[in-house]
Amino acid sequence: MPRNEESQAPAVAGQPRMVLRIEGAALLLIAVVLFAGSKTSWWLFAGLILVPDLSIAAYLAGPRIGAAIYNAAHTTNVPVLIALSDLMLGTTLGVPVALIWAAHIGADRMLGYGLKYQRGFGFTHLGRMGATAKA
Repeated sequence: MPRNEESQAPAVAGQPRMVLRIEGAALLLIAVVLFAGSKTSWWLFAGLILVPDLSIAAYLAGPRIGAAIYNAAHTTNVPVLIALSDLMLGTTLGVPVALIWAAHIGADRMLGYGLKYQRGFGFTHLGRMGATAKA
C-alpha cells in the first residue's frame, strides 16, 4: 500500500484532540440551549437526534462511499445551510432541525467520534475507534 495520508489515516492527538472534543461539547451545549429557546417539541429532538447515524448504512456500498456520505452527514455545513435558508425564507422548522443535527455532531465530537477516512469506519480524524484502536 502506498504511503500517503489516506493509507496512514492520521489523527489529531494530545492537546489539539482535547480542544476538538471540548469544542464538540460547546457545540452540543449551544445547540441544546438554542433548541430549548425555540419552544419546539422535545419529541422532535428525541425523534431526530440519531438520524445522522443512518448514514452508516452507506458503508454497505464500501468504505470510500461510506466515508464520504458519513462525513457529509457529520459536518456542520448542511445544518448551517438549512438554518440560513429557514431564516431567509421565514419558515420555522429548519432551524430546530439544524439545531438537532448540530447537537448530534457536537455530541459525536465530544465523545471522540471523528470524521472517517476511506481506510475504514474505525479510522477517524480524532483517532482510531473500536477494533482498529487495538491494532
